[in-house]
Amino acid sequence: MGRIIIQEETEKFPISLIGKEAGVCWGGNTRDQAKNYKRGLGCIKDGHGRTMEYPQIYMILDGYSARVIRELYTHIAGGPTRLQASTRYIDYESGFDYITPPSISKDPETEKVYRDAMAGILENLQKLEAMGVPREDNALLLPLGMTTKVVLRTNLRNLADMSHQRLCTRAYWEYREMMKDIIDALVAYGENEGENEWKKASELLFMPKCDVTGFCTESKCCGRRPKKED
Repeated sequence: MGRIIIQEETEKFPISLIGKEAGVCWGGNTRDQAKNYKRGLGCIKDGHGRTMEYPQIYMILDGYSARVIRELYTHIAGGPTRLQASTRYIDYESGFDYITPPSISKDPETEKVYRDAMAGILENLQKLEAMGVPREDNALLLPLGMTTKVVLRTNLRNLADMSHQRLCTRAYWEYREMMKDIIDALVAYGENEGENEWKKASELLFMPKCDVTGFCTESKCCGRRPKKED
């Protein structure tokens, strides 16, 4: 499965930063870190979403499928930005890595069909390469299941909103796993820094949307929460 690398440019004390920036507007004492932290918690609990755009998160998403990264781009808005590994530099001699869904890997027969298809793609890529077709054109054969690497810069508010959609039990399985990996990586990043503010922020903000609303908003409900009455 993939892995998340939180880069050192990421804010280590997101809640305190929120409180500091909010304190400037409120005329508060922004030199007192304890007050900044308390003020930041208040902003999160009161739903002052704009303040949550200040903590920036820089991370590398490595080993997830091109399909799930394609879905990630639906959450790119405003400040967040990203870079993705080019398909021009894939080494066809070594082959390409890809994701195998559990629904396929659980059965040897379906797994063989899947792996044979991937092997066939690689074989034809190698043939086209040998025939002199430009690699950027060969890349059109590459499957959505191929793994890729992305450098993503986002912020706490955007990531919280993403979690509401992608921790839902009806979200695509790989995206749910990636979302959990991101949360785990941020919590680990906040360790050994005194108060682990990323752990606290994740507890307050990262959850499926039914936990935010108290009811399910989906037309096809999984039953985890009751649907809202009409």
